[in-house]
Amino acid sequence: MTAVTATLANHQAAVATEAGRQADANAPVEVASIDFSRAALIALDWGTSSLRAYLFDAHGQVLALRASPAGIMNLPKRAAEGGFDAAFDDVCGAWLEQARGVPVIAAGMVGSAQGWREAPYVDTPANADALVAGLVRVQTACGATLHIVPGVLQRGELPNVMRGEETQIFGALSADGSADTSRSLIGLPGTHAKWAVVQGGRIERFHTFMTGEVFAALREHTILGRTMVTPDRPDTEAFLRGVNIAREKGQAGVLATMFSTRTLGLTGQLAAEAQPDYLSGLLIGHELAGLEAVLTQQHSSLAQQSLRLIGNDALCERYRLALAQFGCLRAEPVRQATERGLWRVAVEAGLVTPAAGAAHAG
Repeated sequence: MTAVTATLANHQAAVATEAGRQADANAPVEVASIDFSRAALIALDWGTSSLRAYLFDAHGQVLALRASPAGIMNLPKRAAEGGFDAAFDDVCGAWLEQARGVPVIAAGMVGSAQGWREAPYVDTPANADALVAGLVRVQTACGATLHIVPGVLQRGELPNVMRGEETQIFGALSADGSADTSRSLIGLPGTHAKWAVVQGGRIERFHTFMTGEVFAALREHTILGRTMVTPDRPDTEAFLRGVNIAREKGQAGVLATMFSTRTLGLTGQLAAEAQPDYLSGLLIGHELAGLEAVLTQQHSSLAQQSLRLIGNDALCERYRLALAQFGCLRAEPVRQATERGLWRVAVEAGLVTPAAGAAHAG
């Protein structure tokens, strides 16, 4: 659920780690400067390529933050090699020495089949109580108990899964300190972009678009990347051109339009520096066109939606620009969704008792 610094000129950088996620971590806080007497919870956002740890006080405020490249795919393949314990100790060991007995919770790919221990998916419709009931416990080598949040599974002819995003979604739902009783749409741009329909505090259903991963693959491993040059600054005009080609002329699908990235360059209609942004806009445009088609089946449209976006600031801004081309002018980013979600699940699981007046993490 972490992200790297991104600009509109480089969609690949925005989704190189699991997207949509929050802005890059600040420098780690030195242990000597932390007031461990206030420590109430350690929470981990443990994804495929990175690990981020938060130390909370009883008010849900973050006392300290640490980041590491020790995502689950960067560890030894055999669990017997102790890679998970080593990564956990490296990030949290100093905190646990100073705040013994503080509960620990984790969300993300650490609970996948390739993770430390698999936390089986809970079915949609899923609420926060379902996540609490599905928590899986791991006894670490240092003696701490790690509580892993499960992912969410949507069954059907085309099953869908998320792992980590569910925690962010519940963080977004609690961002204003009140239960969300209306039906709304939450977008999580990134490597595998998610669009979740939520109502009454439940994830009812969701859609996944492999937009970020496809962009990276096309740029790095196909002929489209041969003529591209990374621009010095964002080319918003090229990006919106791609979005609108997908929206207006993309009826035949993305396979019929993506080659225009090359042919527009060959015919002198698209500069090499503009091609990355154009391709990014084209893919995001097709993503939103697909989402629009789904909403139309439900007698709705993007123009009627009031959306929340979770993820890297620059990537969310890129989606806001694209959504506006579809008539959606109400798409607001949610800050600190990961922290809020981890805190919320920990509180509802009884792992931590919030101090009086503590509404949410932030």
